[in-house]
Amino acid sequence: MCTCGANYVEHKSSLAFQPTVERLVAVIEKAGMEVFARIDHAAGAKAVGLAMSPATVLIYGQARGGTPIMQAAPAAALDLPLRALIREGDGGETLVAFHPIQQVLEPYGVSDEMAGRLSKAQQLLVTSV
Repeated sequence: MCTCGANYVEHKSSLAFQPTVERLVAVIEKAGMEVFARIDHAAGAKAVGLAMSPATVLIYGQARGGTPIMQAAPAAALDLPLRALIREGDGGETLVAFHPIQQVLEPYGVSDEMAGRLSKAQQLLVTSV
């Protein structure tokens, strides 16, 4: 794991890029959460004549987890649902990165207990790759 500054953490996957994306989608869905969006940044770059290494952002969560937080702190909706970046590093390794949700929600006054529930969803991704 790399704690890349105080802003995000990055974990190396034991799988190649596309199998990592598919595994994470399957794990999210198996846990009863939903993948709300899949953003393929490399495809977006290609569409405008640019090239970049594979990079996909998954936006995921479950209303049961996020809604109580947004009820307690409505502005927290700016940072929810959860997001994870899967990218191919310079050496060809696959990396999974995210902003630790407890740090993200702290400025909104969200308790560690409430944010900790979402932390479990992030750790689920780490343990699956």
